[in-house]
Amino acid sequence: MRSSLFLIALFSSFVCYSQVIDSSAFKMADSSSVVIHRDPRLDLLVKKQIQINEVTSREARRSGKGFRLMIVSTSNRDEAIAAKTKVYTYFPELKAYLLYQSPYYKLKAGNFKERKEAEDYQKRLKAYFPKGVFIMNDIVELKLEKGREEEL
Repeated sequence: MRSSLFLIALFSSFVCYSQVIDSSAFKMADSSSVVIHRDPRLDLLVKKQIQINEVTSREARRSGKGFRLMIVSTSNRDEAIAAKTKVYTYFPELKAYLLYQSPYYKLKAGNFKERKEAEDYQKRLKAYFPKGVFIMNDIVELKLEKGREEEL
């Protein structure tokens, strides 16, 4: 029993000795500096994402009284979706809102602060929607210029 304990102790000491690392074998580089290689296109992506976030953020949008154009009020969903597609096709700068108020689908377009702007688009839209385009008072999203944000 003593001899087996002696052999186990002797064997474990060899195993422990074999796992000691000689620090002189590994030469480390200067750890006080880090060199980063990055693609300059990443900066462009970051700037683009910042712009997207500003446009879509809730702080960038304010709501207030204004005007929207009522383009379609129908009980046929497909007709309302077709009208929305037509608005996006011919007037991509207008934001279209498809609302469902039972039993009607209502398509409104635009965020106009001034009635004159809405009247200009109304004349242009009548060519594509002969049933009529109506100017409605509504709460609209107002985009503020950078200089005007301090006024509010």
